[in-house]
Amino acid sequence: MISLKQLTYALAVEKTLHFKKASEACAISQSALSTALTELEKQLGFQIFERDNKKVLVTPLGKRFLEKAQKIKLDVDDLYHMANANKAPLSYPMTVGVIPTIGPYLLPKVLPLLNQEYPNLELTLVEEQSHVLVDMVRKGEIDTAILALPFACDGLLTFEFWQEDFYWVTDIDDPLGKHTQISSDEIQQRKLMLLKDGHCLKDHALSACQLSDQSPLINFNSTSLTTLIQMVAGKMGTTLVPQMALDQLVGVEMPIQVVHLKDPGPHRKIAFIARPNFVDIKSVELLMQLFKSALGMQCIEN
Repeated sequence: MISLKQLTYALAVEKTLHFKKASEACAISQSALSTALTELEKQLGFQIFERDNKKVLVTPLGKRFLEKAQKIKLDVDDLYHMANANKAPLSYPMTVGVIPTIGPYLLPKVLPLLNQEYPNLELTLVEEQSHVLVDMVRKGEIDTAILALPFACDGLLTFEFWQEDFYWVTDIDDPLGKHTQISSDEIQQRKLMLLKDGHCLKDHALSACQLSDQSPLINFNSTSLTTLIQMVAGKMGTTLVPQMALDQLVGVEMPIQVVHLKDPGPHRKIAFIARPNFVDIKSVELLMQLFKSALGMQCIEN
């Protein structure tokens, strides 16, 4: 009889295309994983994977099998969530994804309140780029994720809890930095540095300023907003940061100036995403309300 463990192991190999990495992800030995999958293939009567010393490939029949295996695993995961439905809200494990341009700035604001309100919550956080998190939510690998919208997440539910504008950051000697607001036309007079491709913050910033990703003004790509701020302080160019990140990125000792981008906003929206048939939508809604409350109090304090 095919077991759920065998399905889990097969899906792990599909994800990593590497038996050792899959065994580590499943917390078993590589030999035990290989033995379980060999037995699974004998039960099925066909190969799921082609493997040699260099690579692992999914066979055509294997691909169809893994699609069904993924659906079965999702249904089983939903059964576990149903079993938790009668427990106190957010008193059982949840896995939440968050993108790198939100996590470091949002979580310190909300985690203390979350711990206070739901001390029994076993929370696991996964930091990845938006497209990875969307795929993980669809596959049921995580329960929900926090994204910046707009972003393509067709077929998923969105629970918006925050919206914000961008702020232009320039060096201390830039005369445009003396303004209280600045337009995208004025920003185009300065070298603009943004995060590298793959970060949705770059797309949102380009959209807010009505710029193309082929613009010659964008002369430096980074993986970190902190790095961009340091580059600005060194008079290498200017950048755009979201409101949420200002208090952590812009210290009083930094030789920089911050100006609100006055082009129509909000320039990005923050939301939880979840599968429509996820059985514990109530927990996602509770998280959304708590995050909204925490950010609202932060705004009052600021």
